[in-house]
Amino acid sequence: MIKEAYNLAVEVLKKCSTPHGFFAAYPGYDAVWARDSMIISLGASLNGFQKTFANSLITLANHQSELGQIPNAVDKFSKREKKVDYASIDSSLWFIIGHHTYKERFNDSSLFNKHKKHLEKALTWLRYQDFGERGLLIQPPTTDWQDCFPHRYGFTINTQALYYHALKLSKDNKRAAQLKNIINHKDFGLWKDNYFLSWRWKNHRTYHEQGEWFDTLGNLLAVIFELADHNQSVKIMNYIEQKKIAKPFPIKAIYPALTPKSREWQPYFNDCAAKHPYHYLNGGIWTYIGGFYVLALIKMNKLAEAEKQLQKLAEANLQQPYFNEWLNGITGKPGGSQSGENGSQGWNAGMYLLAYHSLEKKKCLV
Repeated sequence: MIKEAYNLAVEVLKKCSTPHGFFAAYPGYDAVWARDSMIISLGASLNGFQKTFANSLITLANHQSELGQIPNAVDKFSKREKKVDYASIDSSLWFIIGHHTYKERFNDSSLFNKHKKHLEKALTWLRYQDFGERGLLIQPPTTDWQDCFPHRYGFTINTQALYYHALKLSKDNKRAAQLKNIINHKDFGLWKDNYFLSWRWKNHRTYHEQGEWFDTLGNLLAVIFELADHNQSVKIMNYIEQKKIAKPFPIKAIYPALTPKSREWQPYFNDCAAKHPYHYLNGGIWTYIGGFYVLALIKMNKLAEAEKQLQKLAEANLQQPYFNEWLNGITGKPGGSQSGENGSQGWNAGMYLLAYHSLEKKKCLV
């Protein structure tokens, strides 16, 4: 089953591969998203796909804003009206991470050197998002991969983990150390008891603007990129196990699922797929995050559990349609894609390959 899913993942990526870079899915989502194409490439680059990885980076660089922001999505390759969307903070972070990954995977610095000014501008744009001058990036609501649900803003763990990794890759160790220190600050840090809060903004006497729900991807990235120290990493992984967040398949996007009675509920949630608990972003299973879960287990040297979870990941992704966008958080059955097509998601396939190769090498290959 593990090998069968591996072979199918490669076929999915061939279908998502275009002269413009990786499309997010096939069929559906026929545009180049920064985060999707870079997450796909983390795994795809271990199976070749050098030209498509390069073309993804080139497409993003060619549409960088005047001030340095990397686009969220370049949607100019279909019959739809051509447009470029910039409303995200993590696109610039993944662009930086992608270039370093490309250089390392293929032992090729040519594209990195060609885009050096693009990378410098992207880092400068990101630093301007630290308008609190604390060393942490600040974002408006719904400006990362969770672009409609839940409602989070200010300092988010997903963005801080990516920023920390981008700073380390860029050898800006001073800013990276500052971020790691401030993330644990009692007044505006994110650590609380057993995991990093999904987001935090201001304290108002006894009321704190913060999200108590568990952001699975953000916490896993903190483990993998070593923003979390060893003790914090142990607590995060234990929390996932204790709360059964990786069941029935790896892994739910958030925990617990939100309801209209939840403090974090927003009225507009009633008009999206996530209005139902364990659907879509609201506690649904996203197998690309499951790939990051396998990586985190390998990082923590839990190889037997990593193999067990890779087996579950294969089982989840082999349900038809293969490598579906998301699965129900209770039944594990495929849910309807927001693209309107029951296509195979590229990042689910790419992250499966990364998890597969990492377990094979007994090393986290990111």
